[in-house]
Order: sequence, then C-alpha cells, then structure tokens
Amino acid sequence: MSRAFNRIEGSNLPAAPADVNLFASDPVLAAMTEHVPAATLEVLSGLGQFFGATDTLELGRLANQQAPALRTHDAQGNRIDNVEYHPAYHALMRRSVAAGLHCSVWDAAGAEGRVRSLARAARLYLTAQVDAGHLLQLSATNAAVSALAHSPRLAEQWLPMVRSRKYDATNKPAPQKAGILMSLAFTERQAGSDHSLIATKAERGGNDANYRLTGAKWFVNAPMSDAYVTLAQTREGLSTLLVPRFLADGTRNRIRMMRLKDKLGTRSSAAAELELDGATGWLLGSSGEGEATLREVSTLSRLDDAVIASSLMRAALAEAVHHARRRTVGGALLVDQPLMARVLADAALDVTAATSLVFRIASALDRAGDDPVEANFARLMTPAAKYWVVKSAPSVIAEMMETVGANGAVEESRLPRLYRDAASLAIADGPGNVLCLDILRMLGKSSDPLDAVLAVCEDSLGGSAKATLNILRAATAVALADEGSARVLTEQLALTVAAATLHHSFPAEVGDAFLDTRLGKGWRTTYGMLDSRFDARGILDFVCPNQ
Repeated sequence: MSRAFNRIEGSNLPAAPADVNLFASDPVLAAMTEHVPAATLEVLSGLGQFFGATDTLELGRLANQQAPALRTHDAQGNRIDNVEYHPAYHALMRRSVAAGLHCSVWDAAGAEGRVRSLARAARLYLTAQVDAGHLLQLSATNAAVSALAHSPRLAEQWLPMVRSRKYDATNKPAPQKAGILMSLAFTERQAGSDHSLIATKAERGGNDANYRLTGAKWFVNAPMSDAYVTLAQTREGLSTLLVPRFLADGTRNRIRMMRLKDKLGTRSSAAAELELDGATGWLLGSSGEGEATLREVSTLSRLDDAVIASSLMRAALAEAVHHARRRTVGGALLVDQPLMARVLADAALDVTAATSLVFRIASALDRAGDDPVEANFARLMTPAAKYWVVKSAPSVIAEMMETVGANGAVEESRLPRLYRDAASLAIADGPGNVLCLDILRMLGKSSDPLDAVLAVCEDSLGGSAKATLNILRAATAVALADEGSARVLTEQLALTVAAATLHHSFPAEVGDAFLDTRLGKGWRTTYGMLDSRFDARGILDFVCPNQ
C-alpha cells in the first residue's frame, strides 16, 4: 500500500505551486514599480509573500466555496438584512483593508505621496491573485470617495472613517465603527448603462437638506457597505446622492435587501437587489449634475477592473508555466516543446502588455493634477484599457486551462475561478460598447485626449512610431464618422499604448514581438502565432522566471 502511494506521488502530475512570493517572482510588476519609494517596495514584497503563501491561497478558495447568504429577519421577526460570509472572506478583508486598498490614494500625506495610484494598483494586483471578489467592496469605496469630494461637508464627516485601516464588519451605524466601507448603487432593472432611464426619485426632505429616495436598484455589489453612492432623479435632473444604511439616531435607513444574485464569478462577494422606500440621502455635488460625478467614479472603477483582470491573467499564466516546466510528454518537458513554448510565450506577451498598460495609466493618474497631457491620457486610455484587458483575460485563462489539461478544469484548481471572475469583470462598470461610446464622446468634444496619447507614444515606439500612430489617427477618423467601428478604434488605442509601454520598459524582444504580432498583422483568434524570428523561451523565461 505504501509503495503504491509513493508511485502516485512521483507521477507525471506536477504539484501545485506553493509559497511563491508573487512580487519577487514577477519581473513585469517589478519593472512597473521600480520608481516607487523603497519603503513601498518593502511592503509590496511582504504582501507578495503573504498572498503567495499556500495558506492564503486556501483562504481564497474557501471564501468562494461557500457563497454569501442573506438573512432578512432575526428570530423575533425583526428586519435585519444581514449578509453572512465565510470567515475566510473576513480574513482577506482584514488584510486588504489594513493594506489601504480602499483608501490609500486619498491619504493626505506619506511616502507614497507622488505615486499613490501606482502603489495602490500594485497592492491590488497582488491581492487579486488570491481572490477578486472581496476587492469589489474596496474598489467601490475607493471610487465612491471621488464623489464625496463634491460635498465638502459630507467629506469632512465621512472621510476620516473611510481612511481607517481597520476592518469592521459589524452591523451598526458608521460613527460607532472602527472603520467603514462604501458601495455604488447605480443599475436599475430598466436602466443599465442608459442613465436617462433611472427611475429612482429623490424628493427634498426636512430641514437637514436631505432627500427621500424611492425606487429600486437591480445590482449592488457589497450590499453590507455602510453607505451607498447612488443615482436618482431630482427636480433638476439626474443627481448623485449618499445614502447610509443606518441613520444618525441608530435606526436602519429605509432600505430593503430583496435577494442576492447567483453570480457567475466573484462569488465570494455578495450582490443584492435593493428597494428604497423613502430612504434618507444627501446630495453629492449640485442637483442635476449626476453624470459629471459619475464620470469620475467610473474612471477609478474601470481602472481597478483592468488591474484585477491583468492580475488574473498573470496568476493563470504562472500556474500554466509551472505545470509546463514539470510535465513531460513524449519524453520531453512541455515547456521544451516548440509549439507549447510559443503558445505560452504568445499569451505571456498579452499578460505583460496588459500589466504594463494598466500601470502606465495609474502613473498618469498620479501626474494628472500637474500635467494636462497626463490627465487627458488617463481619461481616454482608462476605458480603452478596461475594454481590451478585460476582454483578453478570459481568452488567456482558457488557454492556460488547456495547457494544464483536465486537472485545470476541475473546481479543486483555481483556474476555473479565475476564468469566471475574469468574465464577470467584462460587465462591471460599463460593458464593451459603452466603453467604446464613451471614447467616441470624448474625442467628439476635443482632440486633446488623442493628442495626449500620440505624444506619450511617439518617443517610445522608435522607428515604427510614424506608421503606427498614423494608423491610430486613421482609426479615429473612421470611428468618428462611423460609430459602428468604435471597437476597432478602442482596441487600436489599447494595443498602441501597450506596445509603446513595452518598448519603453522591457527588453526589445518583448516589445518587438508584441508590436509585430498585434499591430503588424491582421486580426487573429488564438495563441501560439509567434514565428521563429522571436525567442519564445526567452520571452517566457523573462516574464515567468523559473523558481
């Protein structure tokens, strides 16, 4: 019996990766964060060690295995609307809140002062490789704070509580908690991306300048948040309001959770349908100017979606490469076989491009306040990056599942979860067509965003700059004349900036291979299309060093 067991242990099925420092083992992430302060690099290395540990990966599995459950009433029949999570979810939340994923860019001071968005993106990237679901609440909080800035009085009241690095999951009023989190409540049954169809009404309340909201929200992530930033129709038009779950006197606000959604991915986190029955809320910004506030919120949410998607791609690639370096077929390791090496290297190019693209945008956000070019660059490229990165992620992860084989398609593996989570991100914060139309609206108002992108790319692309940027100009002109071609332009924007970033930050063979295969040839649908001019093993070993 013992000998048979040992033969299974020594079989041709590689063990799962164990106790990997996700930061130290990722040269792409290291290159994109090389200019952050030394203290931040130390923190990133510590987070990489923690989130790459086998025990931490197990927390991610457990948090997703048991979906959140809604308890609407207690034993006495009182309405409580309490969502219960697996303890592993709370463990991940405690660590991520302590890392400031919900608030670090809004801290007034600190060593990260000039690289706050970049440093936070790196922490988000490392954390998402364990579990993307719990990050939805932290991402929403980060975005919601931008709406708070439109009401100084509310910001003064709520920001100190948001900036706390203590996770408090208790179900009580915000002022009584050690720290708070927020969520976004925009979508309605009849009004997804078309905000003109928002039917929730907000009528002026009493003497406290508050409003009473009546309506329903169709899909609200993290419903146990302490407050929601929501959209409603006031007399002046679409407006943004802050709606807490508890009022100052300790009573529950008039919000009911109707049910939780049975979601495809990010299953560790709950999403609920809410009803507002005269719920109390306060205006954020001017009445009737909800769209302007929403644009700022969306920019931050969409960049987070793209960062998380690129992280899921990285996790899947690392797992597949680990397998290929240890699995033999026909007497040779998979990774040594040319066809497999080219598939993995081809996918590694997209992973590297996606990662470099989202971190370049995070850097632009850090400089946007002082540099109009960087501000315009970030505005245009955030929806473009969200479009291309999030749409690329399921394809990359599916190919990595195929590399691992049947063992990568069972639920004990994390690859199916990565795939589901990636697919879910494509719908959040604006699906593909909405992102493309947002880009067209921007370019229809001003050429400044496109000029900013061209300026950023020109120096980095070298000899290919003129031809590549002329193609981008032509795609813009076509899309402005023909709305139906907006996806061509959006993808071209993402690929061009990704190529420029690769040329600027990585070895020439990586940038050249991406430029030639993504921008130099026609559209393709599968990985493994590198030819013998490119060193597939060299690319793969650079992106995923052998551990």
